[in-house]
Order: sequence, then structure tokens, then C-alpha cells
Amino acid sequence: MKRFLMGNQAIALGAINAGVNLVSGYPGTPSSEILETVAANNPGDIYVEWSANEKAAMEVAAGASYAGARVMVTMKQVGLSVAADALLSLAYVGIKGGFVVVVADDPGPISSQTEQDSRCFGVFAKLPVFDPSSPAEAYLMIEDAFLLSEKYQIPVIFRPTTRICHACADLDHNDIRTTNKPSGFIKDSKWVIFPKRAYEGHLHLASVSKQIAADFSCYGYNSIQGNGRLTIAASGIAYQYCREALDLLGQPQIKLAKIATPTPFPEQFALSFLQNTDAVICMEELDPVIEKELLQVVGKHNLPIKVYGKLTGNLPEAGEYSVETVSAALADILGIELPKNEMPQLPDLPNRPPVLCAACPHRASFYLVKKACAGQDAVFSGDIGCYTLGNAAPLSMVDTCLCMGAGITVAQGLQKINPETLHFAFIGDSTFFASGLTGTVNAAYNQTKIIIVVLDNNTTAMTGHQPHPGTGQTMMGEISDKISIEKTLYALGINSVEVCNPLDCDRTMAAIKRAIAFPSASALIMRSPCAVKIKQFTPAKINTDKCSGCAYCIEELGCPALTKQNGIITIDQEHCKGCMLCTQICPCGAIEKVITKEE
Repeated sequence: MKRFLMGNQAIALGAINAGVNLVSGYPGTPSSEILETVAANNPGDIYVEWSANEKAAMEVAAGASYAGARVMVTMKQVGLSVAADALLSLAYVGIKGGFVVVVADDPGPISSQTEQDSRCFGVFAKLPVFDPSSPAEAYLMIEDAFLLSEKYQIPVIFRPTTRICHACADLDHNDIRTTNKPSGFIKDSKWVIFPKRAYEGHLHLASVSKQIAADFSCYGYNSIQGNGRLTIAASGIAYQYCREALDLLGQPQIKLAKIATPTPFPEQFALSFLQNTDAVICMEELDPVIEKELLQVVGKHNLPIKVYGKLTGNLPEAGEYSVETVSAALADILGIELPKNEMPQLPDLPNRPPVLCAACPHRASFYLVKKACAGQDAVFSGDIGCYTLGNAAPLSMVDTCLCMGAGITVAQGLQKINPETLHFAFIGDSTFFASGLTGTVNAAYNQTKIIIVVLDNNTTAMTGHQPHPGTGQTMMGEISDKISIEKTLYALGINSVEVCNPLDCDRTMAAIKRAIAFPSASALIMRSPCAVKIKQFTPAKINTDKCSGCAYCIEELGCPALTKQNGIITIDQEHCKGCMLCTQICPCGAIEKVITKEE
């Protein structure tokens, strides 16, 4: 039947139909909906889990694959860096049940700290990569990835990008599932990666890469359309942009080749579309993977073909592509003018930087730490999550942000060089479990005087409110014991741990000052639920008789519910969720809670 599906949903349903037995992963935009869709459509025999981090997810899947299960691991591109140790070794050891690693790349980047291209990881790890160009293609190709993995007994990387993950399309979906019954684990020395075994595994990878390249040269989703002396070689969403651009420019004579499997490179397929070609233009987002491969093919076979792309300066080296990007590059290479845009010119959109939500408890945490450190030299190391937005004025409370978990360890390095400065390390509850434990142990072991601030809003907020070990819920719908952050901190060697509600300003301020005074590593757990999850609330209001119009509340907090128009401070009743932080900091006592009839 026809269904209108997001790309991530299509990948998930394709995996279910392919007989996947286990799905593990860690949430990260743009990949999160894949695992969630499997959980929502679970026929009852698939094990699904949000793992503590990507490395854990990779290793859980490895164990299941050793027992013959078909497994899928989901993450975004930066998560692949976390899982790299396990995946590189797994490539050498090999697998039994089909093993597909779905890595959602984020050109732009729209919601990431890097623009890394996972196709390059495939080259590095000598693993095959599938690069779908549409949700419908992703739905169909995911089963091929499982089959290829089992044929060669190695993991396979499946690389959708943001526009594939989040685009929606009509596609033909059926509920016919492949049955895969795991055979169970059979003891064998091959599962142990001794140096000699690794050497043999490396040779095996090199050998099968050649065979896979030959298979990919015959793969149905690698296709050629059109004729002409000029060829475009495109992959992923860039292929769709090229189709539109050719129509826009009125250039149907240009040959368009789609490369759906960039690694290992399908050389024989490339030779077929390079026949009777004078020049080839490479259209691919992020790194010049296909461009470099084509340059090698052209050089190896001594072909008189000019290769255009990023390396020649004809295409951008970073960021997302678009129909406009591709059209402009084609027009420049062809020496033709772009057709005039007859669409009316729209006004520029106002600059709206991302901000912490109204009533976000992180705002209170940042504000109170800032006030507690007034007059002292302090550095605030941040981490990956909603709270990274604490960097913006007026809070200005994130001085460093490197990668997940690094806030705690970066603070330690800073403290060793500047011991007279106060060093705070902010980290979220989900991130603490994902990658903060090692840094915490390091601080305790090396007796480093830092203050760890765990911003605990009882969810993984930035990626869509997924559960984590501290929430007491799993993706299988089970209730588990909550892993206590405070007990974990004590167990890891932190001897001063206090739990605060950051919306109780006086008590929290006192706790912060005690943490500052503690002679070694200390921790504060700022515990208050995410504002988005608050269902019932009573907003605040301005008492105009008391308000001086000083705008202290706005200048100190930057809450989007607080505004000043024509010298009058107002509170947007639709945005305000009644955290009452502003009522506690107003110097005039002019902000009050709205009294309801029930009260």
C-alpha cells in the first residue's frame, strides 16, 4: 500500500521487513526517529534499546550478530567517532548475522559540531557504504545492506543525510517480513581478536573489498540516464538536485550517473558511464569521495576526461547543496546563464538565534552559578545538549564546548594550568551517562578541583525526549530501576554531592557556594523537569504598579516570555510556564504568580 513516510520511518520499516532481530543506538539528530519507529511498529519479536552511548550500542549489536541475529545500530555522524573503536575491530573480526550501521550525516551542519563524511570512514575502515538518494530508495536498499553484510560477513555502513532522513515521500510499503531465526552463539576462536587474527582479518577485508566493488558495479541502484559528452556523477540527495537542475537549465542531453554505493568504488560501473565522455562533474555533499575515485579511474585507464568538482573549485567544499547550488555550478561550467527567477522576491527573515525555552531550568542553573561566582575568576566548560545555548547573551555561561563528555575533562586540563581560577563543568543527565563517567573518575583520581554541574531534566531533551538510564524507562516499554546520578557520583569518587532545584534560588545559591568552598572535586545536581514536558502550569504576570521598567529581568535572564515594548515589561502568557525564576530576581518585586480560581 502507499504510505507517506519520513525517510527515517522508511529505513525503520525496511529493516523490520528485512527481518531485523535487534536494534540499538543512541539518539542524535537527524537519526533519532529510526529506532523510535522500529519501537513503535515492533511486531513483538524485535529487541530495541537506547544504549548508554554509541559504543555500547555497537558492542551490544556485535554480541547479537555473533549469535546469528540480524542487527541494526543507529547514530549520527559524530556518534560514529564514539563507536569507531568497536566498529574498526569488528570489521577485522567479522560478523555472523547481518550487521547494518545506520549513520545519519548532517551536511550544513544543521545540528552537529562537525560535518564529517561517513563515506570516508567506510574507505578508512574498508567497509561498504550505501548512500540512498530518496526515502523510497532507502526503504528498499536497507534489505540489500543486510544481505551484503551476511554474504561477506562484515558490517555495512548505511549513510542517509539530513534531507533523506527528514524528507517525506509516498512509497509502496508492505508488511511482508523476512523471517530470520538466530542460530545461537557457537564458540570459535575467530571471535577473539589476537594480533595474528587481526592480520588475517585485514587481508580478508582487502580481498572482499574487490569482490564487493564488482558486485556494486552490477547493483541496480547505480544507474545511468541520458546521453551526451558531458556526464554528471552524483550521489545521495545531490542526485535529486541534479535532476531538478537539468530540467531548470534545459539540458536534457547531459548524462546523469547515480552512484548509490560509493565505497568500495564500483570501477566497472564508472567505466561504463565514462564511455564517450569528455568531462565529468562530481556532485556530492561534503568530501570529494567520488571525485577522487574518478580521478584514479581516469588516471589508471589513461582516459582524456576532465574531472570537475570540489578539487577544481567548481563546487563548495562544505555545507549542504541545493538545486540553486547545483544549477549555478553547472551553468558556470557550461558557460550559460541561469534562467531568471520569476518568483517574487521574499523579504529576508528576521534573525532568530536559538534560545533556551521559557521556563527551562538550565537558565536558572546558569544564572545562579554566574551570580555565585560574581567577583571571582571563573571558567564555565560546557557540553553537547540544550544547555550549549547557555553560551548566548545575557547568560554567556558556556566558555568551551568540544564534544560529548568533554566539559568535565576540559575543565580538568584548564584547572591544571590555571589552578587559581574556579572551574565549572556543565553536563546533561543523558550525556553524563553517555560519556561523563570516565571524566568524573579522572577528576576524582587525579584530585582535580572542579565543580561538576549535572543539569538533570529527566530526559534527553535536545534529540526528542528519549529515555536514558536515569529515567527508569526503556524503549521496550519496561520500567527499570533508575540509575541514581548522586549514587553514581559518590561511587566514582566525588565526595561532595548535593541535589538542588535550580528554581529555588536561595537554597541553590547556598549549595553552589558550598561546592566552591570544597577543597577537591565536587558535584551539584540541578534537578528540575524539562519545560517542554510540563503539562499544567500557572504563568507569572507583571504588577504594573510596582514595575519600574528597569528591564533587569530581561537583561539578566533572556527568557523569551519576557519582552519590553514602548518601555513596558510584559510576560507572554502563552509562552510563560510559571517557573517563577523571574519573580525571585526582580529587584522591585513586580513579578507575581497569577492566582487561579482553584487557588
